[in-house]
Amino acid sequence: MPLDIPQTFRHHVFCCAQQRPPGHPRGSCAAKGAHPLWQRLDQKIQAKGLADVGMAMTGCLGFCSAGPLMVVYPEGIWYRPETAEDIDEIVESHLVNDAPVERLVMVLTR
Repeated sequence: MPLDIPQTFRHHVFCCAQQRPPGHPRGSCAAKGAHPLWQRLDQKIQAKGLADVGMAMTGCLGFCSAGPLMVVYPEGIWYRPETAEDIDEIVESHLVNDAPVERLVMVLTR
């Protein structure tokens, strides 16, 4: 039976909201100030009326020492925003105009 999915997203943003206890050896995005950034992101998405952009809070994305982290699909672009201005730039450039913010892209190496 087909699923009745009411909406597909042009971009889907996953934001790490992992919170580990203080002093945990891996750290966590929440301990590095992620929550205010994700609140800003949500506010900007709503304020711009970006109904075709989904946002989901996640657990650990696996690169704890680099946090706070977010990844934008379908492109699979990882960002490490540090300020509210970084969030504003990601929203305007990537989520509105489909142009990734190169200076904020986190390059993953193997």
